[in-house]
Amino acid sequence: MKLLHTSDWHIGRTLYGRKRYEEFEAFLTWLAETIRQTEIDALLVAGDVFDTSAPSNRAQELYYRFLCRVAASSCRHVVVVAGNHDSPSFLNAPRELLKALNVHVVGNASEDPGDEVLLLNDEHGSPELIVCAVPYLRDRDIRVAEAGESVEDKERKLIDGIRNHYAAVAALAEQKRMELGADIPIVAMGHLFTAGGQTDDGDGVRELYVGSLAHVTAGIFPACFNYLALGHLHVPQNVNGSETIQYSGSPLPMGFGEAKQQKSVCQVEFHGTAASVQLIDVPVFQKLERVKGDWDVISSRILELSATGSQGWLEVIYDGDEVIGDLRERLEAAVTGTEMEILRVKNNRIIDHVLGQIHDEETLDDLNVNDVFERCLAVHKVPEDQRPELLRAYQEALSSLYEDDLQAE
Repeated sequence: MKLLHTSDWHIGRTLYGRKRYEEFEAFLTWLAETIRQTEIDALLVAGDVFDTSAPSNRAQELYYRFLCRVAASSCRHVVVVAGNHDSPSFLNAPRELLKALNVHVVGNASEDPGDEVLLLNDEHGSPELIVCAVPYLRDRDIRVAEAGESVEDKERKLIDGIRNHYAAVAALAEQKRMELGADIPIVAMGHLFTAGGQTDDGDGVRELYVGSLAHVTAGIFPACFNYLALGHLHVPQNVNGSETIQYSGSPLPMGFGEAKQQKSVCQVEFHGTAASVQLIDVPVFQKLERVKGDWDVISSRILELSATGSQGWLEVIYDGDEVIGDLRERLEAAVTGTEMEILRVKNNRIIDHVLGQIHDEETLDDLNVNDVFERCLAVHKVPEDQRPELLRAYQEALSSLYEDDLQAE
């Protein structure tokens, strides 16, 4: 049988205020057609379907229209798990209705791990696949907080919680396979950050767990999984060189930092329980380009793009020695009459001139919440030996606030 593994759609995401619904619609149309052409039997979506916990009506329309289209195809099953951007209750709300379309949704971890172990049948009603549909595991799902515990205790409990959760669903999956007496594959899903995972500048990846637990090791996953479909990292990649542990990556560039990536989805073909993986390249639906340099470099590149009739959105980073106060006006004049639009301009020399110091080409947009907190610690001259503990406490508070917001949905 053939699976298609994808993740991190982030439907509804904007780029510097620009809505991107046409891109998402084009991708979902392409994905549905790819499923039809390659005769995919099951689609796995490993989290972050939407960009926010309260997606717009347009984002929801694109999602449900796609599911209906796939349900009407030869694809027999769709399995969707929630990511850290998704609202578990929102994804779960139509779960029973979607089952009628053979769309299986797991929005949050259950007290019964059996709820995440799905037995999928072929067109004749015979078992063909077991899916351990593990969603993003929140702190409250896998760890019980205790007064007076150390940071190390918290980290150990989180890692143990993730490991134990996967061990529990794996044991149930193996038990099902033994009871069936059938040589069918076991596929697991997850939305997390494995150690050594590659990210790109501006990809918008949120750290999932406090401290070092943002990077769990591949060793936490049981050996019985014939394929592991992961989400969260936007760069397509395998884990520890294993072809059967894959991040599909995001299908669209989520920011200019991802503009040069070749986006893809993973086609997984099983012969018995042996999996082979092939990446299918996703077309570019909206060209993004980051243009960086002094004025001569920037203007030359814009002229080159204009001469080829390129259409796209640009991010311009000016780092020439000359202070250009009217950079925005010059750039707008350069793209007038072309199919290009400048979404963002960073004039580093003006920043340096006004503030009287070098900021290493940074603006607030370049910093994440951890960076800002660390800068505050530095400004207030907090002793170095106190900073790690304060940063961990800050990260834990942010994580709790973020999860409380999702729980309220």
